[in-house]
Amino acid sequence: MLDKKKSIILGVVGIAFIVLIFWKVIPQIGSYSDAIESLSTMGTAAIVLIVVMVIIYLIAYGFPFMAAAPGLKFWRSQQTNQAAFAISNGVPGGGAVGLAVQYGMLTSFKVSGTGATAAITAVGLWSTFVTLFFPIVGVVVIAIAGVGGTSHAVTGIIGLAVLIFIVTAFVLIMRSEKLAVKIGQIGNKLINPLRKRIKSLRDLDLVKPVTKFRQDMYDLLRKRWALLTAAQLVVSFTQFLILYVALRGVEGWDAAGTSFAAAFGAFSISQLGLMIPITPGGLGTVDAAMIALLVSFGASSGDATAADLVWRASSFIPQIVLGVIALLLWYRKAGQALARVPSTSS
Repeated sequence: MLDKKKSIILGVVGIAFIVLIFWKVIPQIGSYSDAIESLSTMGTAAIVLIVVMVIIYLIAYGFPFMAAAPGLKFWRSQQTNQAAFAISNGVPGGGAVGLAVQYGMLTSFKVSGTGATAAITAVGLWSTFVTLFFPIVGVVVIAIAGVGGTSHAVTGIIGLAVLIFIVTAFVLIMRSEKLAVKIGQIGNKLINPLRKRIKSLRDLDLVKPVTKFRQDMYDLLRKRWALLTAAQLVVSFTQFLILYVALRGVEGWDAAGTSFAAAFGAFSISQLGLMIPITPGGLGTVDAAMIALLVSFGASSGDATAADLVWRASSFIPQIVLGVIALLLWYRKAGQALARVPSTSS
């Protein structure tokens, strides 16, 4: 059951945070007026290339649930991911509703309840893994390319430490039921000091959810982890390509401009903003970090701001529109299916 009051409060806080970042924070590190000027110089070829990259990204977004739910067709996978994106990222505090919609769509596509839960969990988990992995790769890339000095090494170290911790716990849970029980018992010991202060933790036994998680996920991940990894990496990398072609488009392809390594580093490190659950899709937090990083790597404030705004608009608006269409088509078809079910009432 969703807590409506809590959802409303989180929504208001999220909107206020977004307004604050775009109104106060970004103008301190970027320039909207210079961004408009930069955008006015973008040629037709650059716009066409951005459109092509957006189409490739949208296609890539249909792969994760195909990887996580064996037998699921591409369009149904696309529907599931895009509809949830539209809800989760278009509505502050809509994440829980997005998960419910994913479950409803998958089960209507004849995926079992257990399979749907496992697929949703796997896609979400692998998305988190990639979100933590990209900053590490970004730091390595800019270090090899000699961009930005060593000031971002701490980010890579933190991301690596968190990723190692999560992956280690995950592997131990998956390795055997005995280890899963042990992890649950360790978790119980860690939350024991908080039980008296937090009511929801008072009677919580982590052994049961951890072992159930392993039972639900083991077969899926044993067979599909490589496909899941590839699918999520493709999604993130194609989203980066939108940013890169937008940046080079405003800078001019014939100019020296920002290097591929610098753009990738800025994009990758800024993805840590997705881990701050205040705004949907890291709206504002990721943007501020990305603009600041691009400027620190040599891009002008106007070009960095323009590229970020193009990236945000072209990777968000088409997905939300496609997600709404996917949701409406599914809802209509689901309604027709229910209408064909014969009534059992007398």
